[in-house]
Amino acid sequence: MRAQRGDMEKPLQISVISFDGDMTLWDFLQVMRYSLKQTLTELQRQVPTQRALELTVEKMVAIRDQLAEEVKGEVWSLLEIRRRAFERTLEHVGHPDTDLAAHLDAIYRKHRFEDIELYPDVIPTFDALAPHFKLGLLSNGNTYPERCGLDGRFAFVVFSQDVQVEKPDPKIFQITAERAGCELSQMLHVGDSLRNDVMGAKNVGAPTVWLNREAVPNDTDIQPDYEVSSLTEIPEILGLRRKNKTCQ
Repeated sequence: MRAQRGDMEKPLQISVISFDGDMTLWDFLQVMRYSLKQTLTELQRQVPTQRALELTVEKMVAIRDQLAEEVKGEVWSLLEIRRRAFERTLEHVGHPDTDLAAHLDAIYRKHRFEDIELYPDVIPTFDALAPHFKLGLLSNGNTYPERCGLDGRFAFVVFSQDVQVEKPDPKIFQITAERAGCELSQMLHVGDSLRNDVMGAKNVGAPTVWLNREAVPNDTDIQPDYEVSSLTEIPEILGLRRKNKTCQ
């Protein structure tokens, strides 16, 4: 059921809806770990040493995250960070090899972008909202619409690696509103992260929906305007099931 966090001072005047990508429209963690597992299998086949055989997906994630932190603000391409992470992973197992790293990267990319599955509530929600609102994608990730079956679904697309600023920085929400052609107060932002999505949007005056699929307790002082467990609850928030007209 839809849960409203605090009464809005006035009814939502929404013309645009921006959606987060990873963990909002698709399960990024699942496809990422699966892709790394396939890559690890190939690495261990190519480098059958004890150290390589002891390598785990968790360690590969940690290596990538450490590298990303080291180059934060300097390298924005997530694909480049991932490739470098494979190079560092091979160094970790005592087998530095840039060609093999490129080979592993190709395997990872194949699964990462070909095996993405949208959550089942995505398409029905978009079908309900699209006739009434301008829809867009605002993501710190790198899954472009054409890679996940959403090509043509968005009026605007903003990726942090392209504009070199990431959520929750106010600037990326301002850029998004400019591309959408609306005021921030007219742009409803939907995402799974209290910090990146809810806090980031609220800090610039944009109304928010927190997608909380697993009913995780909110033990922070970040309060979304609405909390939902499924995207299919959003049309009701915007009045589409109560009256046959758009909220404008």
